[in-house]
Amino acid sequence: MLYENLANEFATLIIDGQLRPGDRLPSVRHLARQRALSISTVVQALRTLESRGMVEARPQSGYYVRRRAARMIDTPPPTAAPEPVEVGVSRHLVQVLHANEAPEMVPLGSALPAAELLLAPRLNRLYASIARRQPRLLAGSSHSDLTEAPLLHAIARRALEWGCPIAADELVATNSCTEAMMLCLRAVTRPGDTVAVESPTYYVMLQLLESMGLRALEIPTHPVTGISIEALELATRKPLAEGGIAACLLIPNGGNPLGAVIPDASKARLAELLAARKVALIEDDIYGDICFTGSRPRPIHAFDKSGNTMLCTSFSKTVSPSLRAGFVAAGRRAADVVLQKTLTSGKTNPLTQHVIAGLMESRGFDVHLRTLRRRFAEQIARTRDAVARHFPAETRVTDPQGGFVLWLELPPGVDCTALHRRAAREGIAFVPGEMFSASGHYRNCLRLACGQPWSERLEDGVKRLGRMAAG
Repeated sequence: MLYENLANEFATLIIDGQLRPGDRLPSVRHLARQRALSISTVVQALRTLESRGMVEARPQSGYYVRRRAARMIDTPPPTAAPEPVEVGVSRHLVQVLHANEAPEMVPLGSALPAAELLLAPRLNRLYASIARRQPRLLAGSSHSDLTEAPLLHAIARRALEWGCPIAADELVATNSCTEAMMLCLRAVTRPGDTVAVESPTYYVMLQLLESMGLRALEIPTHPVTGISIEALELATRKPLAEGGIAACLLIPNGGNPLGAVIPDASKARLAELLAARKVALIEDDIYGDICFTGSRPRPIHAFDKSGNTMLCTSFSKTVSPSLRAGFVAAGRRAADVVLQKTLTSGKTNPLTQHVIAGLMESRGFDVHLRTLRRRFAEQIARTRDAVARHFPAETRVTDPQGGFVLWLELPPGVDCTALHRRAAREGIAFVPGEMFSASGHYRNCLRLACGQPWSERLEDGVKRLGRMAAG
């Protein structure tokens, strides 16, 4: 969209330091005349930058580059592996996650929303009501009809609001977003194949590759605009028969751990490139509903005309992680995904499917999502401010456009894996950066989760962690 292009252009100038904190942006009318855009388009672009926390409006004065509480990570470090690598993160990751779950830990580790932000009371009422009205849902399930009609209709209607038409016959209900990605990988890869991933990428994706005997090729990823299309274009030139890439696994909206949102123009390029190269695209859109970019960002699936894109998501970040429910819009590979689902886990709980459909169709669901976006944006801002006050001055930090995690880059000499061991003994949870790379990169980086309402306990945890990082 035009407003997104303008917003991303100014975002790049701010990140590169060409526009500095306190600088005044050109007026709305000047930009409209200069770029031959409507005033409403320019205003929407500036409001998008404002929602990202990059500019601020001053009454009767205009828009100014916001004075930042912490220095942003401006460019990705040159850490892409030149060749595919075997993945071996699980053993160490299990140790990290186990340590993070010890009682009384300061909760900066798990990327889960606080229970009070979710919808447990409404879910309880829906489960009871639907079970009374449709007892058949508790009596059995079908292996030939994996997705209940109400959920199909609810997803299709909501996807239209995203600008992403989804056909009912490509939808498959799953037990989670992780299962959705696993089914897609099983449908398009074989052991030994290579899968392109963002760098850094969500560690669960690396676990999936490891468990399936797949190799990872890490592609550099920008903290605002996402994966480098230029690097991906180079990486996909070799056909699969000659050892090329079989699939690409991405989080295009509010990606974990960077919080980037890929611009629409880049999403269209990605869809076209990977379809032309016959590389299956699996996208995780789990953070799409909790991005701060103004309108809800569209998935790459919305730009794909070939059926090559497989859209995966779940409701764990917006409704409840305990639901264990998601879906995949599998494009032209829907039959392959249905086969894999039938072989591995069978039908997702039909009662839960009806509950989710009822929730999505309710009047209050959009209000709930707006509240979540506002709360997560606030919690991220509070955590960034605390990092600026308490971490070493050289620390750089992302400014996420969605989700609720922060990625920190500490001075080169800091070993965040060793820092985690020390912090765990002191009762502070986080995830060291090494867990987000198959190649062992990002040892001086870490991820902080911002899913909990800000409190003195969190402030104290960030303060103590910053002191440890300073040595």
